[in-house]
Amino acid sequence: MTGEITNSQIEAFREQFNSDPSAKVAQNAISNTELSTVTLSRDLLQNMDFSFSTKLDDWSVTNQKRSGRCWLFATLNLFRVGAMEKMKLKDFEFSQSHLHFWDKFERSNHFLEAVIETSDRPVDDRTTHFLLSDPIGDGGQWNMAMNLIRKHGLVPMSAYPESNSSSSTRPMNNVLKEVLRTSASEIRSILEKGGTKEESRSHKESRMSDIWKILCIHLGTPPENFDWQWRDKDGKFHRKGEMTPLEFAEEYVDIDWEDYVCVVNDPRNEYYKTYTVDYLQNVSGGPPVVYLNVPAEEMKEVTQRLLENGTPVWMGCDVGKQMERKRGLWDANLYKLEELYGVEFGMEKADRLKFGQTMMTHAMLFTGVDVVNGKPRRWRVENSWGADNSGEKGFFTMNDNWFDEHMFEIAAPKEFLTDDMLSGLDTEPIVLPAWDPMGSLASQEALS
Repeated sequence: MTGEITNSQIEAFREQFNSDPSAKVAQNAISNTELSTVTLSRDLLQNMDFSFSTKLDDWSVTNQKRSGRCWLFATLNLFRVGAMEKMKLKDFEFSQSHLHFWDKFERSNHFLEAVIETSDRPVDDRTTHFLLSDPIGDGGQWNMAMNLIRKHGLVPMSAYPESNSSSSTRPMNNVLKEVLRTSASEIRSILEKGGTKEESRSHKESRMSDIWKILCIHLGTPPENFDWQWRDKDGKFHRKGEMTPLEFAEEYVDIDWEDYVCVVNDPRNEYYKTYTVDYLQNVSGGPPVVYLNVPAEEMKEVTQRLLENGTPVWMGCDVGKQMERKRGLWDANLYKLEELYGVEFGMEKADRLKFGQTMMTHAMLFTGVDVVNGKPRRWRVENSWGADNSGEKGFFTMNDNWFDEHMFEIAAPKEFLTDDMLSGLDTEPIVLPAWDPMGSLASQEALS
């Protein structure tokens, strides 16, 4: 066998390490304390600044708790800004749990439809295996949230409050995954034995009844209508009376979300083209998730213009890279790992995507930017991890170099796009495989 590690190589590595004083000091430090504590850059901490030339938020943050619903929280955090202004409320939340229920229900149906569609492939086909590996994750995308709102509307938190299972989703998800995989096995068996797709869909419908029952037990039955009244921040009482979720969304969402576009920075692929990810969907029959790929600098410019125009910005990123959670700080060089180990890491953003070192993992909201001589130097971010031990009462500071390396997506109105971007929207979406990292935000599990 060639390429094996030899005893002489091990002896050389041992001697090299033992003769390196800096490596021995690092060994003493890391074996006795946290890696993040040792490598956190003191210079960056001393230069932290939470002031911004544009700051939009004057509200408190929300808390997704032990769930992966960041995409829904970021969406509804964007929408609640106009709702608070219209109702003259200091604070307000749409029910995230309401959209969460409908996403679980619709996504279960879409998964089983995908099982029917791919039933002619082997179970170990890569696409089939990918679908079965994550039939009902908590994550999602901007377009998927819009599919839910378009079909099922919105309600205030009071009309459909959090449950234990919406705030801590893993036990419910485990039950749903077992039922869905069992259903997938049953559907494939029907078709393999010569059954028709109509027969498989009849079985799917019976299983969707089971999914509905499980979701209602865990999350509560979603309201068909509700009574809405409130007292504003000036003490004035208001009553709208009975409303449906669709009526509530129409009345209190002032953003033209049908005009929004998902803009991404994916340096692996050609810019000013549109892309989609195979089977990245939650509502069967709904519009697909479509991305417009642009250079990072141009995505940044759109974000800055939106913020300076008074509009917060929905975004997706790789949240855990170079992050100090308690202080709420991101910087591309926050942790001095190369200096500690004397080892070069060095992949560019495109290669990190290709080789599995990065992907979209979290959605949040930009609520501010600090601009000097027309250029941003840091960004303010509203997270959904609560206010305790998480940034400045839940708000984080992102230095601009982090944006370049770890930001992947924003949602923006068409009117803020350049001519090149608008031309790119007319291209036929290129289909990326189901397991592509640009679909990873929809596969996120509950927070531990």
